[in-house]
Amino acid sequence: MKPAKRNTTIVDAYASLLGNLSADDKLALISRLGEKDELTSHKRKSSFRKAFGAFVSDKSADEIIEDIRNS
Repeated sequence: MKPAKRNTTIVDAYASLLGNLSADDKLALISRLGEKDELTSHKRKSSFRKAFGAFVSDKSADEIIEDIRNS
């Protein structure tokens, strides 16, 4: 798998824009970006799992199979 190409123009523009922030502000921004990435990743995983129509049941697999066959 090839690594993703970076858009250096956008990255350079943000670096220039954020260059005037204090060290504390930069650390706060890094922290928030990390949190945002974790939330996005969690949402993607949840959406992926929902796509398969899984359901929760207290019945065993054998009971579910029997119900299907009897219906």
